[in-house]
Amino acid sequence: MKAFLILENGTVFEGIHIGAEREVISEIVFNTSMAGYLEVLTDPSYAGQAVCMTYPLIGNYGICKEDMESRKPWPDGFIVRELSRNFSNFRADFSIQQFLEENNVPGIAGIDTRALTKMLREKGTMNGMITTNQNYVLDEVLPQLKEYTTGKVVEKVTCKEPYKLPSLMKEPNELERKVALLDFGSKNNIANSLRVRGCDVIVYPAATPAAEIIASKPDGIMLSNGPGDPKECTSIIAEIKKLYDTNIPIFAICLGHQLMALATGADTYKMKYGHRGGNHPVKDLTTGRVYISSQNHGYVVDMDKLDPKVATPAFINVNDGTNEGLNYTGKNIFTVQFHPEACCGPQDSGYLFDRFIKMMEVTM
Repeated sequence: MKAFLILENGTVFEGIHIGAEREVISEIVFNTSMAGYLEVLTDPSYAGQAVCMTYPLIGNYGICKEDMESRKPWPDGFIVRELSRNFSNFRADFSIQQFLEENNVPGIAGIDTRALTKMLREKGTMNGMITTNQNYVLDEVLPQLKEYTTGKVVEKVTCKEPYKLPSLMKEPNELERKVALLDFGSKNNIANSLRVRGCDVIVYPAATPAAEIIASKPDGIMLSNGPGDPKECTSIIAEIKKLYDTNIPIFAICLGHQLMALATGADTYKMKYGHRGGNHPVKDLTTGRVYISSQNHGYVVDMDKLDPKVATPAFINVNDGTNEGLNYTGKNIFTVQFHPEACCGPQDSGYLFDRFIKMMEVTM
């Protein structure tokens, strides 16, 4: 069956329908990862977006449910050059086509994803429609595309009730560390990265009042990744400021990093096309060392509006010089824009979880 990707600038790509048979309007973004398409699909940070994979063949190793980063796929749509007809992996449970169908994710294959990616890089991220309607009227579609916004997607992806995840590696005489994880769209491996280091993790919904978290007396607080414009999260930002005012150690990733910056008087802005992939170099400004990181974000903290009395840059992106992390002055708080819990990789910066553990040990 034919399918069409219609962009808000009037460009139309014709391809083949994959996944669920339904029409969708979304923000179109691209991811440069060569592997890990399941982790991409199940990353809640993609809520409100349709993802174009730049690697030309997707689906060749199938779907292994054990590797999912959340309970379901979150992108509105999936765009590939070629969807593998067959898969080969002893761990696979089923095909990616079956996965997309069962989770109501529509998609398109057979288009020139390289041309689409170049267009998004040159003109910036734009909205688009995936449809199988061959009788679409462009003049009717384009106004719908221009009106689309992702909205408050954190509310869509966060957990509904608090729940506990016990440590995976606690020794008999080891100190028990309790971490409160605020779920703005958290990937499973954030909690697992803490659990394998001996932490009990209590996961809280995004709108949980700061007073409730403080009253639980955690040894540390983790602010997770998540989707959308950080400035949409006004009530959450107010609660994070209350957490900042405590002496509890805090580690934040991606959206959590942006929200902490906004809570302490800094600013964020939307990037032209964002950073999404598993191959982004970031530089540690203290040591000068460069790490390869996994990233998924379309917004960034504005370094020109940082108050050094509050926070100083800790990492920058080697490709474009944008901010990739902050150290908070006089506080047991550090935040990063990239994903040190990266799954399926790279894991160069996993040591940041060890840093967080040591920070909690000092204050315990």
